[in-house]
Amino acid sequence: NPYFSIISPLLSRSLLLTLESLTDDDLSGLLRRALADERGLGGAVSLPEDAEAHLLRIAGGDARRALTALEAAAGAALSKKEKEISLLTLEETVDRAAVKYDRDGDQHYDVASALIKSIRGSDVDAALHYLARMIEAGEDPRFIARRLMISASEDIGLADPTALPTAVAAAQAVAMIGFPEAALTLSHATIALALAPKSNAATLAISAAQEDVRKGLAGPVPAHLRDGHYKGAAKLGHAQGYVYPHDVPGGIATQQYAPDAVRDKQYYRPTRYGAEARYADVVERVRERLGRTAGDGTDGTGPSAG
Repeated sequence: NPYFSIISPLLSRSLLLTLESLTDDDLSGLLRRALADERGLGGAVSLPEDAEAHLLRIAGGDARRALTALEAAAGAALSKKEKEISLLTLEETVDRAAVKYDRDGDQHYDVASALIKSIRGSDVDAALHYLARMIEAGEDPRFIARRLMISASEDIGLADPTALPTAVAAAQAVAMIGFPEAALTLSHATIALALAPKSNAATLAISAAQEDVRKGLAGPVPAHLRDGHYKGAAKLGHAQGYVYPHDVPGGIATQQYAPDAVRDKQYYRPTRYGAEARYADVVERVRERLGRTAGDGTDGTGPSAG
């Protein structure tokens, strides 16, 4: 795909042509010519509808594969002195469909995207389909495992705190065992993530915090939170007045932690899905204890995670 491999200035000066897969009608016409033409099989065998449908399916839009399969099946039929390529003969001759997948181009990105979006949408069957396509095409299992780890944090987060450990464990297992057994591990992780409750609260939280930092909403670290372990720190007022939370009943010290510029920002907006409901209750109590107030997120006094 030139959009991935060519720089923009050169791309803008190029004529781009999109090459599509052949349709079933295209391949069907090709097969009929190959069966009848003297340069092909010359009418030596016929191809019934059920066998043709199967051949079109396993060809995957690839004319070369279709002709190769036809030639192999015709040879098998003629060796059995049959004038027709039966579905059984075709299945015995060609037992694996062509997978439309290019590890360095569109299919690599499109199928990976579809896998993650199916997990995000909780469609476990669709997720397994795309996983199978990647496996059958010979995709690097480590790439798949990395995508699953990202999905665990991006789309599930604290709604199921076991999702990330599951994905990380899968990645470690894949690195140790490889294919074909790694397919079992990837299936395990994919099913777990697809069926887990979903939350993107952690994703929105860090995105909102980063956006504020880029806008310059930072400011100095409050003096009582600064490092006070080096010589001369006390003269600068560092760490003076810091309240050690473990010395306070309940373990929450009422003191300012964030810089003044973002003092009342509430980046983390937990959902009520899955295990995150517990975090929603906790964060509400903690913010109240810390004296944090909520605003509308647009005037510098409230939530900015949306």
